[in-house]
Parts: sequence; C-alpha cells; structure tokens
Amino acid sequence: MKCMATALISSALVLSMAACGTTDSSDNSSAGASGSAATPSAFDVSGISKDDSIASLVPSYIAQDGKLTVGMDTSYAPAEFLGSDGKTPIGYDVDLVNAISKVLGLTADPQTATFDSIIPSIGTKYDIGVSSFTVTKERSEAVDFVTYFKAGMTYAVQKGNPQKVDVNDLCGITLGVQTGTTEEEEATSTSKECTTNGKKAIDIQSYKQQTDVTTALVTGKVDALYADSPVTGYAIEQTGDKLQTLGEDQGVAPQAVAIKKGDSKMDEAIQQAIQKLIDDGTYGKILKSWGAQSGAIETSEINPTVSE
Repeated sequence: MKCMATALISSALVLSMAACGTTDSSDNSSAGASGSAATPSAFDVSGISKDDSIASLVPSYIAQDGKLTVGMDTSYAPAEFLGSDGKTPIGYDVDLVNAISKVLGLTADPQTATFDSIIPSIGTKYDIGVSSFTVTKERSEAVDFVTYFKAGMTYAVQKGNPQKVDVNDLCGITLGVQTGTTEEEEATSTSKECTTNGKKAIDIQSYKQQTDVTTALVTGKVDALYADSPVTGYAIEQTGDKLQTLGEDQGVAPQAVAIKKGDSKMDEAIQQAIQKLIDDGTYGKILKSWGAQSGAIETSEINPTVSE
C-alpha cells in the first residue's frame, strides 16, 4: 500500500497552516503541534547478536563490505521518516532494518529515495527495499518479497468532514495520494468506474511524499487522503487531531521487504532473520514502541501468493 517535505508535518504547517507544495527533497523537521504525541525514540538494537547460521546465507556481494544498503522513502511516518535533525531515518521499518542487519552481522545503511524509484533500483543501487511495500502481483514480477507486516488502507478528511465526503461515492471529490502507491492505483480504477457510470471523475492529486498529501488535506487543497492505516493514524496524532479517519480500513494485505528477483539466498537470510526476531520477541517490542502492533504477523513468508 504505500499500500511526509517533513516527517511529522513541518513546524510551518502545524503552527501557521501555511500551504506547502510537492517537493522531491526530504528535508524533514520533527515538530509537533500542541496536544500532539511525542515522537518515539529509535529502538536500541545493541543487544541483538549475529546469528552465524543465518548470516552464512547472505550472498558474498553483500557480505563482503559488511553493509546492507536499504532504499526507503523517508516521508512515511511512523514506518520510515526523518528525525528532528532532518537527516536521520527513524520509524518502525528503520528499527526492523537495524535489527535484521544485526542478526545478519551487517551494518544497516538506509538511504532516502522517492517511493516509486526504489523497486527499479533493487539489486543495483540498493541491496533491499523496505518502505511499506504492499505485496502485489505486478510488484512480485519485478522483485522477490519477504513479508514482515500487514496493513489496511484508510481514508482521512478534515475534522468534522466539512466537504461531506462519502467513502461509498468518491466521484467528483479531490483525493490526495502518494505517487506509485496501491492507493493511487485503486483511486485511478475507482475514478474510471465513476466516468463509466456517467459521474464526475475523481480529481486525483498525486504527491511524491506522503507529508505533502497530509499537508494538502490539512490546508484544504484536497477533500480527503487515502493512505496505509498506520500512516493515517500517525498523521492524525501529529497534526493535533485536525484530521479524522473516514469509514473502515480497506483491504488488509501483507507488506514486505523487496529483494532482487531470484536471489533465493538473500530471500532466505531475510526471512530467517525476521522470523528469529518474531520468535524472540524483539519484533513485537519494536512495533509496540511505535504503536504499530496491530500490524504484527506471526510468520514471515517468501513470495506469498497474491490475487492481484
């Protein structure tokens, strides 16, 4: 699913509600509004030891420099975003990557990228991609997947739903989504249904960063947004309850680590590392520290079957 110009919504947005446009940069500032929740701290992975048997599965092209290069769109709080220094990636995906790397005897090197550029760069620029990727048939044709989370998709509107958005009839509304996400694909499909039925198309506003989607809703540039449920919930917290969810979560589906297609050894290494963290309780502690425990899974799978 994935299915924020700032991680938690910039100070300018929270304090003055000034509009900001789409940007390809990822200069984030961690500033909360009055009454908003504090940003959790990174999970301490220093106590996690290398598992030699699992680490032996790591291909030599990765193991030789001792580094795991990870592509991430660091604008998707609370999964992956930039901390108060505007440079350091934080979030539950980041903590999980750090923990996985420790099990594999590697040092994690998360690198900021736009969401839609990550999968095409797996195996060249990045060893893996971890950026709230929902497992879809189309993506599975390009990369291998190892599951680690599950999430639904949720609509959000301004508090009180002033535009009277109806999730059962989105035709004619202005809807904010992040570029390249499952939400964008679904909105495009729904819009086509609208025009086929003689109704107005959905005015889909696509932004490179999820923060810009949230900003657009808070400032009234869009009537609603559509994003992964944990992302929407966190955005509501961090904007001081200026937003609210609308309707029920849609289509809960697995999210996964993206790995170079056909790299079975790396698939196994990542799957076994995740499963070890699940079994020893570290995984659950990481998700709980970010309030994301509802997305926990019990078993990590390689290339799960998906219907579409």
